[in-house]
Amino acid sequence: MTFSELDPRTLTTLGMERALEAAGEARATADTLTGLSAHPDSRVRARVARHPNTPVEVLGTLAPMFPREVLDNPGLPLMRLARPNLLGAFPAEGVIALLALPGAPGWVLDGAARHEDFGVRAALAARPELSAQRVEALAQDAGWQVREAVAGRAGLPEPLVRQLAADDDYDVRKAVAARPDLPGDVLRTLAADAHSIVRASVARRLDLPLDCMLTLAADGDADVLATLARRVDLPRAVREWLTGHEQPLVRSAALQAWSVPAAWLDRAEHDADPEVRAALARRPDAGAERLARLAADESETVRRALLERNDLPEEAVLLLARAPEQDIRLHVASAEGLAGSVLDALLADRDTAVRTILAVRPDLGPERLSRLATDRDAEVRRAVAYAEAPGEAALSALAADANAGVRRAAARHRDLPAGLLPALAADPDEGVRLAVAGREDLPEAVREQLSRDPDESVRAEAAGSVS
Repeated sequence: MTFSELDPRTLTTLGMERALEAAGEARATADTLTGLSAHPDSRVRARVARHPNTPVEVLGTLAPMFPREVLDNPGLPLMRLARPNLLGAFPAEGVIALLALPGAPGWVLDGAARHEDFGVRAALAARPELSAQRVEALAQDAGWQVREAVAGRAGLPEPLVRQLAADDDYDVRKAVAARPDLPGDVLRTLAADAHSIVRASVARRLDLPLDCMLTLAADGDADVLATLARRVDLPRAVREWLTGHEQPLVRSAALQAWSVPAAWLDRAEHDADPEVRAALARRPDAGAERLARLAADESETVRRALLERNDLPEEAVLLLARAPEQDIRLHVASAEGLAGSVLDALLADRDTAVRTILAVRPDLGPERLSRLATDRDAEVRRAVAYAEAPGEAALSALAADANAGVRRAAARHRDLPAGLLPALAADPDEGVRLAVAGREDLPEAVREQLSRDPDESVRAEAAGSVS
């Protein structure tokens, strides 16, 4: 049977070698190549992308993964003659992949400029090597995303910068506001823009002139003021005013500067809004005593902000270990380097999940594990059996536990005292006996005992665990 006689619907099931051979066949039909374009092996699909008989639509689907193979396809010149707007048949992601290739030919750029998808035209507008005529044309594009991409280009002529600074779309003006080469008069115009997003973009500029800072400090939008408040180069009077602003968003943002007076920190600790106190909790200069007070804050928002730190004093960690929120206590229980006082507080936690996490901590120690080995909840006791070194006392308690699941876990522990094995091998639960039978360190007498077990699986396990 020749490859032309194969059913295209079955080509994806061909082995890799046969599929590669079929995809490289000079007389492979369009149907065959279409079928192979869905083959799971990327080498087969790459060969289809290079084949001159592959249909245009299939090339379009392959272009996102194999742009270079598609561009090097020897049949492409004839396809372009037959279909002048060939790239119009390609999906957007395929054309974008072709544009991303170094040295993409001019016909690809032309096709991208005519493509109906604005994402393609925006990708073209972001390419560094474009002629001035093409850039100017894209600056007039109907899609704001395309004009936005042009506004972000380096080295734009000043007339185009001014044109885009007056664009009807605020996203375009926002992109202009972020340019490092803005003329002063354009920057000041954008500082008074009608849209707050544009003004906030101006407020982020590293080189913001002092007069623009003062203009923006009188802005009526909280987001603009918060953006301004995060700057480290504000005049002291402006920052001090912002720390007392009526909007909590602005007050909390003002606390994010590198250095603020201690009096401002004191004021923030007693702020009525939890977001402001949370901003204080994130500051590196909050101090141990202040962090401990914040750990007892009435707001969950503040307590969660403290979880982002890895330098909390013991008192603060202890308070968080007693927080009303389960997930906060779980977070603490999973943290490294907990003090003994914190571990003891968590041992008494009312939530099973918290105590279960504790049971598998490598630093809990035999004494605390022994306490958990007699926990009221079987899940916790079973977790102790999974600990790396629970100690002989804990393992003895677990091996005699009333819950079969706990005894099963204990029966598998590598440190289980050998003297406990005979009793577990006679356990009424077949799962416990199965766990014992799977051990590689069974004494011969215990193995012999299990070889006569009434359960066939236990007998088979005992026979298979012989070293």
